[in-house]
Amino acid sequence: MALTIESLTERDIAKTIDHSLLRPELTDAFVEDGCRLAAKYDVASVCVPPVHVVRAKRILEGTDVAVGTVIGFPHGYATTDEKVNEARTALADGATELDMVIQIGALKSGRDADVQADVQAIVDVAHAAGAIVKVIFENAYLTDAEKVRACRLTEAAGGDFVKTSTGFAPSGATHDDLRLMRANTSAHIGVKAAGGVRTLDALLAVMALGVTRIGATATETIILDFRARKAGEQAVASSPAEVGGY
Repeated sequence: MALTIESLTERDIAKTIDHSLLRPELTDAFVEDGCRLAAKYDVASVCVPPVHVVRAKRILEGTDVAVGTVIGFPHGYATTDEKVNEARTALADGATELDMVIQIGALKSGRDADVQADVQAIVDVAHAAGAIVKVIFENAYLTDAEKVRACRLTEAAGGDFVKTSTGFAPSGATHDDLRLMRANTSAHIGVKAAGGVRTLDALLAVMALGVTRIGATATETIILDFRARKAGEQAVASSPAEVGGY
């Protein structure tokens, strides 16, 4: 079902956005400005590399914007012990949301127990600290059957979100993948679209599919477009009706 501007508030839009600051060439100043932009628009979170968690925490202290980071990023093939250590450091530094990459090769090899155990290890550490875990599948490399298995393994391991992609693979979120992921997870599991959601219309379209978070770099563009359209609707609604003749 299509969502309309009229039925949504700016907070509905903003709290769907994880402002992404993950490109490897980003300078300290760019990351700091990105955190301030996230605070300005009161988005759900920023997602920064582990090296910037302390910086983001300092800037966002006192706001309603969570600090997120990535684990085993972007390829997922670090050992579970390495991912756990990375998670513990990130949590100690102030992160409250962890976006982890599954062991993609293990999933494709049919080693489902290893995939689940890898996710479970991060979930256990995160949940003990009051943090949430978003589990990245990197769908560009998976068949539909593998994506379904990843959904079920994530849920069995206690993950909080299933997530399409890192943004560094050949493709990102597709509508078909989002429908598949929503259909194969329980209602309490969130779905995050990452890669390719760059406009307000694109955000509305994936929200209509059941997406509850997106990773975005075009945060300001999306929210300013929402404000402009909302203001236009309100202006039309408040215009006095024309009355008859002359």
